[in-house]
Order: sequence, then structure tokens, then C-alpha cells
Amino acid sequence: MEERLQKLISQAGICSRRAAETLLAGGRVRVNGTVAKVGDKADPETDTVEVDGRTLGTPPEPVYLMLHKPRGYVTTLSDEKGRPTAASLVAGCGVRVYPVGRLDMDSEGLLLFTNDGALTQSLLHPKFEVDKRYEATVTGALSGACERLASLRELDGEPIRPAAVEELRREGNRAVLAITVHEGKNRQVRRMCAAADLEVVRLRRVAEHTLFLGDLPCGAWRYLTEEEREALKRERSI
Repeated sequence: MEERLQKLISQAGICSRRAAETLLAGGRVRVNGTVAKVGDKADPETDTVEVDGRTLGTPPEPVYLMLHKPRGYVTTLSDEKGRPTAASLVAGCGVRVYPVGRLDMDSEGLLLFTNDGALTQSLLHPKFEVDKRYEATVTGALSGACERLASLRELDGEPIRPAAVEELRREGNRAVLAITVHEGKNRQVRRMCAAADLEVVRLRRVAEHTLFLGDLPCGAWRYLTEEEREALKRERSI
């Protein structure tokens, strides 16, 4: 059966559908020896599809896992500066998987990895507004901090949806806040805190969409349960 090339490429675990469109636009995909373009289709059973000269094989079984990313690791598959990568921590799964979104080097917590390009696209596309819950340990102007954070409607001129914010506890001159955001803007929680006169001492993502970090040890990973996988797919309608 014919499928759009970007879907076939993502199913093969090469990249997301959006990234596959970039490959197609750059003339890096061929079908039966002919350069393909965005929107073209192919039948994987009868057509030969090549990306950068490599033939797409049978798509691997989809793999879904959760990592408790420690601080000090970058969320890339490789790093030109030689810094440790989150991908290196999940190499033991035996399949090439990709991080869904990012956590900055100084942040920790839940990071989903998969080779399912369709799921990755649905979780990252701005229109889906996937909820992400963080626990932020902050110092600074603690009085009224929750109200100031919840009232923010823009960051550096870009609109944002109101965050859900609550104070979990005080620890001396520090407070631990639960902050749930609905977009995936770069370093969003840290930038929000800075705008509210707060300094982030520690930032940990504890939930994303239907997934919860729970008691997974820092630096460890586990496969998603069948229930977790089904919940993700059901909610993302894929």
C-alpha cells in the first residue's frame, strides 16, 4: 500500500515526519532511483526508497522508553563539545531511539525516547499543547511568586498560555513550586521564573502528558508499560 514518504521514513526510525520533509526538500530521498519531493508516495513492498543513498529496510518494532535524565547531560544524539549525552544513557536498549523534545543541560527528570516518528510529531507539534509538569526549587522574591508566574502571558514578546502554579513547600529561603506549562518553548520555565524575579536552583520534569516520572532513579531508564503506550497513542489519536 502506498504511503507518503515522510511517513515511511519516520516509521523506519530515521527521523520525525517534519525532519523527513526537510530531507525531501533537500533532494536527499529517491524512489526507484528518481529524486522524490514532499508529498510523493511509495509502496514499501514494491518500491525502493533511499535516503542519502541508503535503502529503507523493514521498519523496526516501535520502542518507547522513559529516562530520568540527570543534570549535566545534553539532549542530543552527539555533542561537538564532547559533553555527555542523554542518548548514551539509553544505548543499552539496543535500538536507535530519539529524544522527544529536550531538557536543558542543567535540568533533570522525565525524558521520553522512541523510534516512533508519528508519535514524536504528535507530541512536539505546537497545536497539541502537551502539558509538562515541573518541580522548580527557587529563591528570590518568594512572596506572591505563584501569582506572578500564573499571570504571565508572554515571554520576550511571544504569547504563552497561563501556567498552573502551586507552592509545594518551603525550605528556608527556598520554595519548591509545581509549574505546569502547555508549550515547549526553549527554557520556558527558567525564563518564566526570571521574569517573576526568581532564580531557579533546581528544575525537574516530573510529568509529561500521560506519563509520570514516579520513583525511577536518576540516570536510569525503563520501557513504557503497555498501559502507558496505549494511553499515549489514544490521547494523541495515532
